[in-house]
Amino acid sequence: MRSHSGRINAGSVRWRLGTTLGAAALFLVIGCATAAPEPTATPVPAPTATAIPAAESEPQPSKPAPDGNPMVGEEAITPILATTLLNPGEQRVSFLLAGERAIIKAPEAAVTATYVGEGDTAEQQANATYYDWPYGIRGAYSAPMTFDRPGRWQLNVAVDDGEVAGATVIDLEVVENSPVPAIGERPPLSQTKTLDKVDGVEYLTTDYNADEDLYRITVAEAIESPRPAVVVFASPTFCTSPTCGPQVDTVKELKAAFLDQADFVHVEIYDEPQEIQGDLSRATVVEAVEEWGFTELPHWLNESWVFIMNDEGIVEQRFEGYVTLTELEASLETVLGKG
Repeated sequence: MRSHSGRINAGSVRWRLGTTLGAAALFLVIGCATAAPEPTATPVPAPTATAIPAAESEPQPSKPAPDGNPMVGEEAITPILATTLLNPGEQRVSFLLAGERAIIKAPEAAVTATYVGEGDTAEQQANATYYDWPYGIRGAYSAPMTFDRPGRWQLNVAVDDGEVAGATVIDLEVVENSPVPAIGERPPLSQTKTLDKVDGVEYLTTDYNADEDLYRITVAEAIESPRPAVVVFASPTFCTSPTCGPQVDTVKELKAAFLDQADFVHVEIYDEPQEIQGDLSRATVVEAVEEWGFTELPHWLNESWVFIMNDEGIVEQRFEGYVTLTELEASLETVLGKG
């Protein structure tokens, strides 16, 4: 897919985008349910990066609930797993639910996680909260879940809010080791480019409404700072899902609320973004993207990740795919001792 120099092959990009259509087709009902525009935060000059109404991080469709579930038949539900990288321990699990006519937006979903691998069974229950994404077109459920071992797990998910009732099952694979910095780890001290080393912010980001404060210090400086840090990896213009741009905008909102209490850095996925000119075959990923392990993820192309580190530079929370301002605020407040 990618050469040792980090350059992206155009045919490889087209193939990956084509495979994403399988998951995206499950969400056509959502796109047809509203006449609102795609929720991109910035103009996108590359047609290959905008034509897919997919969920973040190449989400994987799961099978419907078994026939024995008493709620099956009331509403056919198709789940889309947004958090595809899971490790043992506590972490955020996020998923979307597509109903027969539109995305399901019940305030809560009851979740039961069951270990179905070899050995003794394990089970836990949680309530997943629904969060609207920008522009209100779609949204996702998320819940903190704790997996006590690697292996195969299943999430039994049920919703019933008086208007929508149904259930489904999501298959999970919890892996022992993570190529991406995990909660409790100290991430790589990447020496990313900063505003004082280039001729303008357009050399650092594809965000047409860039906040220069996100490019004043390196990732390494943010991690080694004596205060918490928020680092977002995203490509606002060349993302393959409609929430990449809004993710950077959401971090800007978070920065405005906590500017004097934490450090904030945006890492653009692509190096020398001003030279791409709408052609991803010209794109080369920045070193930090490889250092943080994203290129080792099987289906990752350029979807966003957000990390919150404590004042010792240890990852306290990581968010694969779009994460709302509400969730980010709660996580940062916890790190700051306010939660």
